[in-house]
Amino acid sequence: CLATSSSKMQYLACVMCILFLTIVFYSQCTDAIDEKDLCSTCRRINDNFAKGLEDTAKKNFGGGNTDWEERRLSKYETSEIRLVEILENLCDSSSFECNQMVEEHEEHFENWWFKKKEKYPDLFKWFCIDTIEVCCPKGTFGPDCNACIGGSERPCHGNGACDGDGTRRGSGKCSCHAGYEGEFCLDCAAGFYNEERNDTFSLCTECHNSCKTCKGPTNTECDECKPGWSEDDEGACNDVDECSNETSPCEENQYCLNTEGSFSCKACDRACASCTKEGSDNCVSCAPGYNLEDGKCTDVDECNLPDKVCLRENEECTNTQGSYKCFCSNGFEDKDGVCVKTEETENSDSSAIDSSKLSTEGVHEDL
Repeated sequence: CLATSSSKMQYLACVMCILFLTIVFYSQCTDAIDEKDLCSTCRRINDNFAKGLEDTAKKNFGGGNTDWEERRLSKYETSEIRLVEILENLCDSSSFECNQMVEEHEEHFENWWFKKKEKYPDLFKWFCIDTIEVCCPKGTFGPDCNACIGGSERPCHGNGACDGDGTRRGSGKCSCHAGYEGEFCLDCAAGFYNEERNDTFSLCTECHNSCKTCKGPTNTECDECKPGWSEDDEGACNDVDECSNETSPCEENQYCLNTEGSFSCKACDRACASCTKEGSDNCVSCAPGYNLEDGKCTDVDECNLPDKVCLRENEECTNTQGSYKCFCSNGFEDKDGVCVKTEETENSDSSAIDSSKLSTEGVHEDL
């Protein structure tokens, strides 16, 4: 009995431990949801509420424009029935966060619907920002909805994104758009220059393709040239033709193609061992199986050379581009490197001999 009681106590302790860990895990997940997704959930609810208003706008209205229908529509427009229909379609059944928020704040929706709607027509501002305080006005962030860097009207001076913008979280720091940098996103990044600039506005424009840094839009206004470009005597950055060097930067079976600020290596034609451009007429030397004729590498037909290349008995040759293939003649097959007659051919030959004998014997008897 004591052993049984002890086992039960251990089992109960194990169950309680699992339950405690589950509660802690769920609490942590809920906190993460609260921190990251409450505002986006509230926005989605607001958007769906607006859609519900639109979907139910003409419900229970026949379209005949009679006084009775107008009165009926007027009653439905502000009715609890319409509110319930809208609330029932705010969330997908699988969205836990959405359904939890609607259920938790159902009284707020009723209060706004019957008492606050005319005075506060913007449901998002009244509900998400001012009442349950999970969102902030655009251009503000954090628990107290402080203005983003650069001000709430133009966060990050219009050149970046404010961390936590419109939510109760975030640091308010700027993530600058391409071409901008600095705490206030007013400075130009490398490869851009200030076309316009004052204390609250900055317009950064991309430098010429040849410039690493610059002070204007042309290749003569570079402060420093990019790799693959070099400065001439007049101070302009010009493309370096890497392919004009005496030694090619590419492999032997490739040719060099110059591009702005760089180069690329392209494969030679299959007929070329080395080449200067695309095509078999630009080979410097030919690949095995090709001969240079009239400035072009052409295929060698090995099967028509004076010396046979397929040396086995009962073997034939077929030419291919840059090579050839040896194969056993018709009626023969390769066995251990030798072309031997196929069984079908042997049987056919035997049948022919037997037929010949029978024919001869028949003639002899006639005689």
